[in-house]
Amino acid sequence: MSHVVTEPCIDCKNTMCVTVCPVNAFHEDERMLVIDPVECIDCGACVPECPTKAIFPMQRVPAQWKSYIKLNEEKAKVLPIITELKTPLS
Repeated sequence: MSHVVTEPCIDCKNTMCVTVCPVNAFHEDERMLVIDPVECIDCGACVPECPTKAIFPMQRVPAQWKSYIKLNEEKAKVLPIITELKTPLS
């Protein structure tokens, strides 16, 4: 299992979560972050770092955001890895 970034991250993109990830599983696009389910080791270190509560264990993603499981998987394959703190969008 892995963790999933969901809708509350859109246009926020606070990057505190990436600084605690021990395996560099985060990727970014211009509006949000995603987690690579292959790289994620399900440690959960990122969850308390997310101020918008956008990160969930895959099996606990709220029903309205289930589509983000596939979105994270697909986007992680093509987006660059992010490992450094950046200024949030909002």
